[in-house]
Amino acid sequence: MLDAQTLINLGLAAILAAVGWFARQVWDAVKALQKDVQALEVEMPKTYVTKTDFSETMKRIEIMFQRISDKLDEKVDK
Repeated sequence: MLDAQTLINLGLAAILAAVGWFARQVWDAVKALQKDVQALEVEMPKTYVTKTDFSETMKRIEIMFQRISDKLDEKVDK
């Protein structure tokens, strides 16, 4: 038969094996997430507009609206 110390050793071995497996799964998941973040960092500038580009576009739109407003004011004055 198995004595108490052998049962404790087997129990601890099983627990440590489970903890090791779980730690390995977490490690692999973290590595996969790091790769995903790196890929996202490369692709993001291609997909989203930069702040300066957005500001320049908004300035052009404001100028266009101002010109339209000026033309409407001229029409009202006539």
